[in-house]
Order: sequence, then C-alpha cells, then structure tokens
Amino acid sequence: MWIQDIQNQSPEKKILALSPMADMTDSAFCQVIRDIGGADIVYREMVSSEAIVRDNEKTLGMTDFVEGERPIVQQIFGADPKTMAKAAEIVMNHAHPEGIDINMGCPVYKLTSNFNGAALMKDAELAAEIVREMKQAIGDTPLSVKIRLGWDDPDTFKTFIPKMEEAGAQLITMHGRTKAQGYSGKSDWERIRQAKEIATVPFLANGDIHEWHQVDDALKQTGADGVLIARGALGNPWFFSQYVNQDGTVTPEERARVILKHAKLHVAHNARLRMLSSMGKLKGLTEEELQDKAIVTFRKHLSWYFKSNKIGFDVPGIKEWRGRLVRVQSIDEMEKLLKEFVEMCK
Repeated sequence: MWIQDIQNQSPEKKILALSPMADMTDSAFCQVIRDIGGADIVYREMVSSEAIVRDNEKTLGMTDFVEGERPIVQQIFGADPKTMAKAAEIVMNHAHPEGIDINMGCPVYKLTSNFNGAALMKDAELAAEIVREMKQAIGDTPLSVKIRLGWDDPDTFKTFIPKMEEAGAQLITMHGRTKAQGYSGKSDWERIRQAKEIATVPFLANGDIHEWHQVDDALKQTGADGVLIARGALGNPWFFSQYVNQDGTVTPEERARVILKHAKLHVAHNARLRMLSSMGKLKGLTEEELQDKAIVTFRKHLSWYFKSNKIGFDVPGIKEWRGRLVRVQSIDEMEKLLKEFVEMCK
C-alpha cells in the first residue's frame, strides 16, 4: 500500500508526487525524476482504457516501466465501468504498478467530448460505478481519483468526493479549477482546503505550485496530505529534491548532464513505441534513423528546460541559442549545443 508506506515514514510526512501529464510523464521522464530523488511517488501519463482492452500494443507499451521508477501509479481514462475495470486488470497483470489512478479531471475537449476526464464530474453515479468496478478488479491495489472543483460549478466537489470515497477511492487529488476554467485564472486553494475537510481518505492538492518554495504555502493553506506537482516539474526534474533540500541551485553542468541523459532515455523509449505501433512504416530504418525521428519529440522538453524561470538567471545570447536548440535533429547536435550552453554561462 504505497499511500500508507509513505505516510508511515513519520507523523509529519507529506506526500510529494509527480502528476500524470499526457505526452510528458513517460518512462524516460520518470526515470530522471527518480535518479535525482525527492519524489515519493510518480504517476505515469494516462492511457486509454478502450485502447488497452483492444490490445493496442503501443498503448500497453506506454505502461511499461523499469524497476527504478517504483513506486509508480498508472493513470487510466475512460467512461465505461466494465471497460475501465478490464483495462485496470490488464495493466496490473502486465506492469504491476503500485497503484491505479482514474482521470476525472482532464479538461481537454478530445477527452471530455467522449465523456472522459472531467466530464465524469457531470455524472457522479457513473463516476462512482467506475470506481466500484475498478476497485473490485484490482483488489488490494490502491485506487485513487484525480478530479477538479467541478464541470462549471466550483462547488461540485462537495457532493462528489463523498460518493467517490463510498465507492472505494482510497486517495483523492483535486485541481483547484473547474473544467470550464481550463488552465485560466488561479487554482482555488481555499476550495481545496474545504475539500480536504470533507475528505476522509488521504488528499493531495494540485494546481499553481510552480516553484519548490510554494509547496509549504500550498500545504499550509490547504491542509492537504501532500501535493501533486505538474508543470512545476516540467523542465525542472530537480523540483522535489529542491524542496527536500530547501535549495534551488542547479548548475549549468548539472542541467546539461541531466538533459542529455533524459534525451537518451526518451529516444530509446520513443523508438520502441514507434516500433510497436508502426512496424511496416519503419521497416528498413537504421537505429540511428529511428533515434533522429525520436529526438524531434524531445523538443517539447527542451522548451521547458530552458525557460528563463527554469534556468534561474540571465544567460547572454540565450534567445538565439534557444531558437537553434528547439530545431535540433539529432542527439549529437543537441549534445554540442548543450556544451555551448555551459560555456555561455561562464
């Protein structure tokens, strides 16, 4: 039981968790987070329950992880209770994560248009049935739920949380915005505090915790049992260790080293998923050609790693250099640019 294992470390212990983020918290990023240290638990990016039960090899491959990532929680999205339960069972048998999380908070139209993600907050009975079916399927494995304040009513959580708990949810995370807000405005920490008072299971706060030094404020204002960190960790996998050590220092050399390691892990993982999903299209490509295709998908991480607020200090010429970096075509090219960055910082 990963929840109790963390909380039992000390009476004051708060859970520090990496949030699931689509196309971002894959095996490579989670490995980097673990290598740096500080996080108690990492949540892997969401996977489709429909794709899992249809034996989609790429989707199931997204749930693969290395032992160094443990403890880990796999998030699943969907709207059909039986399908969600079957998908959870398949994932447990395939990858054996320490926990399963249900996505009831994603505001993206691609999900909500099919009544997935935050759309489930419009039908608490359906959401509760999903929890019941999934809990029965995974047995003793902890089942958690990630929600928002509501669909368009910011007080929906007040009646929604008790129903999720009654159905079997063992941990709840709440993002302090409604679906209608998307990511605009501010995360409502006061309503998160109210939700914590309602919840009888462990409860995590999520939303607008962008810097490590904001964690204590979020915990103090919400009374939550921990935090689920999303965008604060993008471009800053040191977030958790910075909080634990109360030190935000990251040297240019350390930044370059970690990015290069992350890139190599990403390329290997992404190339494998490409092989699973499109064997015919990739037939005949060399390993180097596969890696060059995969490095293009790493550019999204590079954009985060070199945002000014992530670097933490001004670097002369960084704007022009960043423009070259986000067009990188290979690992070798990226490595050369990283060496340039270190020199620019001297």
